[in-house]
Amino acid sequence: MTDTITTRVARIIAGGTHALLDKAENLAPDAVMAQSIREIEQIIAEIRLDLGKAEAAKHLVTLQIGKLQEEHEKLSSQIGTAITQQRDDLAEAAIGRQTDIEDFLPVLEKSLVEQSERSAVLASYITALLAKKRELEQILDNYVATQSESADSSSAQPNLSAKQSRIEDAENAFERVLARQLGVSGLQMSQVEDAAKLKELADLKRNNRIAERLAAIKLANQPVKN
Repeated sequence: MTDTITTRVARIIAGGTHALLDKAENLAPDAVMAQSIREIEQIIAEIRLDLGKAEAAKHLVTLQIGKLQEEHEKLSSQIGTAITQQRDDLAEAAIGRQTDIEDFLPVLEKSLVEQSERSAVLASYITALLAKKRELEQILDNYVATQSESADSSSAQPNLSAKQSRIEDAENAFERVLARQLGVSGLQMSQVEDAAKLKELADLKRNNRIAERLAAIKLANQPVKN
């Protein structure tokens, strides 16, 4: 585990969502959050690699400790045999080896503790980063959903126009069906011309009413002659 990874993990975990959103203020927030998620995944991969190395080292140290302990016990038996056979030289060599093993074991046991602590720390980093990843993924999902809702709201007016157009088309279709059912679908040109004249007559009557009211107002506003 390097200080760089430790620093990066601390920055991500302690940085919080607000810092991320501040970073995304002038950028695409979804892209920034997606990039942050990818960064977390990359760091998790690196930590898992280190965790694998720590676990492998812990396994090797455990094996070495076991072998040395087994050898120490075997030497004890050999020392007894050498003394029985009055081979002090062999007994001294075996005792010397035991002494070396006894010096080795505390160092190896300390290394085992350190590797175990290292593995625990790395595992806790992975757990924390996975939690942070889930948090960012939830924020990203919420953001995308909010943007989708905004897009739906923005398109509401065009949708209304399209809906109005569909209503008008339906009304026109209904009028055509009604005309066929009433037998008036085949209007003659003379009937169309009569309808135009009737409209012109109605417009003329309205214009006359406007002119009459205007004349009355002018007449009312004329100064009184002595």
